Amino acid sequence: MRSEGLKAQVGYRRRPKHHGGKPSTVAPNHLDRQFEPTKSNTHGVTDITYLRTH
Repeated sequence: MRSEGLKAQVGYRRRPKHHGGKPSTVAPNHLDRQFEPTKSNTHGVTDITYLRTH
């Protein structure tokens, strides 16, 4: 690596953060904690923990 002039990357630079702006929109709770629907295929659920939030 030395003869080729290569170096290992150590850490990452911090990127500037965006502060302010319009607040996030909160979706209404249509299920209202009623997790036992009367018919099948009327309610759908998903996991959105991969979305970044503030």
